[in-house]
Amino acid sequence: MPGAAANRPYALLAQYYDHFFTSHLLAYRRARARILGKIFPHARCACDLACGTGTTAVELAHRGLRVFAVDLSPTMCGLAREKARRAGTTVTMIRSDMRTFRLPEKVHLITCEYDAVNHVPRKSDLARVARAAARALYPGGYFYFDVNNRRHLETNWPGTSYAEKRGVVMIMRGSYDRRRAKGCVDLGWFVRERGCWRRFEERVEEVWWTASEIRRALRAAGFRSIRAWDARLFARGRARLPAGCRTFYLAQKRLVERSRSNSPLRTAHAPHY
Repeated sequence: MPGAAANRPYALLAQYYDHFFTSHLLAYRRARARILGKIFPHARCACDLACGTGTTAVELAHRGLRVFAVDLSPTMCGLAREKARRAGTTVTMIRSDMRTFRLPEKVHLITCEYDAVNHVPRKSDLARVARAAARALYPGGYFYFDVNNRRHLETNWPGTSYAEKRGVVMIMRGSYDRRRAKGCVDLGWFVRERGCWRRFEERVEEVWWTASEIRRALRAAGFRSIRAWDARLFARGRARLPAGCRTFYLAQKRLVERSRSNSPLRTAHAPHY
């Protein structure tokens, strides 16, 4: 067996994401339905930021929204494009960084799920993501995202796990770097190719923010009416998390006079719980 091959971040993770990481999907659908349920009828166009393999983008398109899907990984973009094609939906793919992305037109809703925001390299990047999202939204539009908190990265990430599917084995070794305030996962991949097993390695890191840091970044970018839900409200069974591990946020961009905006979300209200 040859030594480990260097691999672009998220290349193998992207290729096998839908094979190994599906247990959380139902909880995210519950969260989306509950938090965005009163917003969807007023929205005509949306962007799924850091779209991954395109699961959420396709679901938004099935709701009748015009959808842009943004991801930095070329592998993710290709998989998302193919998933949309197989589903018979139209999704416009844009390969871009969530900190600097630009859309060809403004949208009414931006989703950024599956702790994608945590994947930026520095804590200061949250402000850049918030500004980019605000720039892409109509006044009155909504930015919906979730984050892993310190408790999750520090308590649940450390350790080793193993999973196997036909022709591929994944070994995850997680840790928490207290000095850098980052959760780290080293992924070891064993992929069977032409009768031989090849080994690849990837590293995934996540930063975290306090609730006050998140709210401060959102307000500075022009958001208001910032609401938060603990993920435990939506997770059940094996997917259940202790309180404080993950949080869903919904922030609305500041409103302007109707004459300056074409957004139908000016009078839309997110649900209170």
